[in-house]
Amino acid sequence: MSHAVYPGNELGRIGHEYFETRLRAEVVTADNIGKIISIDIDTGDYEIGEDLLVTANSLLNRHKEAAIWSERIGYNAVYAVCGSLHLVRE
Repeated sequence: MSHAVYPGNELGRIGHEYFETRLRAEVVTADNIGKIISIDIDTGDYEIGEDLLVTANSLLNRHKEAAIWSERIGYNAVYAVCGSLHLVRE
């Protein structure tokens, strides 16, 4: 995914790194496994919910120019097409 400020895969690299280093310990709970987290990597603001569009739109309502990275908490992908999602075990 590309963004006007973050070329190529930079948004994804930064977003995933932000999740791993700053949010993982706080948001990976039994209640949140399988939910979507959308993160504005510029502000650090995030939204957790069941639906990618809802979480992303919620951030865009708060931050018009948000650079959004989304992940499915506890899984290796947000969605699977002709494949399967795998729970990430630590």
